[in-house]
Amino acid sequence: MNDTAPIATVLVAGSGTMGRGIAKSFAETGFTVTLLSRDPSKLSDLPAGVQAVADLPEVAPDLIIETIVEKMDAKQALFDRLRAAYGDKPIVGSNTSGLPLPDLAAAYGHPQRFVGIHYLQPADVFPMVEVICLPETTEDVLQRVAAAVRGTGKAPLIQRKAVPGFLVNRLQHAILHEAYHLIETGVCDAEAVDHVAKYLLGPRMCVTGLIQQKDIGGLETHALAQRAIVPHLHHGAEPNPILQKLYADGHVGLSAGKGFYDWSGQDPKDVRRDATGKLNSLLAYLKGLVGGPTA
Repeated sequence: MNDTAPIATVLVAGSGTMGRGIAKSFAETGFTVTLLSRDPSKLSDLPAGVQAVADLPEVAPDLIIETIVEKMDAKQALFDRLRAAYGDKPIVGSNTSGLPLPDLAAAYGHPQRFVGIHYLQPADVFPMVEVICLPETTEDVLQRVAAAVRGTGKAPLIQRKAVPGFLVNRLQHAILHEAYHLIETGVCDAEAVDHVAKYLLGPRMCVTGLIQQKDIGGLETHALAQRAIVPHLHHGAEPNPILQKLYADGHVGLSAGKGFYDWSGQDPKDVRRDATGKLNSLLAYLKGLVGGPTA
């Protein structure tokens, strides 16, 4: 095991939308990529350069990224399988967005060779990847993973403390928690929230981020506004009941035909393809306007 050699071979465990996107990002940039699937014969839209298999390769890959269902028992079963096949040879990264990384590292059994490697959807499009280390993660392992992410043309957003939700989801859920509360209490509807996000918050964040914008606008105004507004924000610790009811009723969004919006009669693939195309165009424009992310 050489913890200084560049990562060259990658196994992505899980062949859903996220797994295929991650596999594509590595395959397109020269890595040797294998996609572990329960039934490879059903995968008709594999990215070029990706080999799908049902059984683990005999030779341990340099890096394994798991993207399977967010259930601890399923991940434990996968880690047991990996450990039995490879011992502590590969670096293992989890793409979890919600399960505690320390628990996952303990389940794998080799926390010194474990990281969080969190992609955003669509995985092959967004130019940043969260890379989260644990206290046990060695610096060599962290830097090899970060270098591999850079090798795919993305910037690793390194986080040296594993907090629930990591950086991106904590920011996102803080906004959504307040947005759902405003909808629930009748202040506004989902369309109003999205209009503010698309035409005010989003464009401004694209240019000056969150913190830099407040420096530019003046912290004296921001500090006083916080005193007036923060006490009245929704600080409840429970998940929002409107969202949870939609989930319980099976109204889980585009794929079900209904969520906060009515998607009936619309082809999910067409909607996602259109959104991805627009996102690609926006990211390309932003790269020319403000530059790409660096890490």
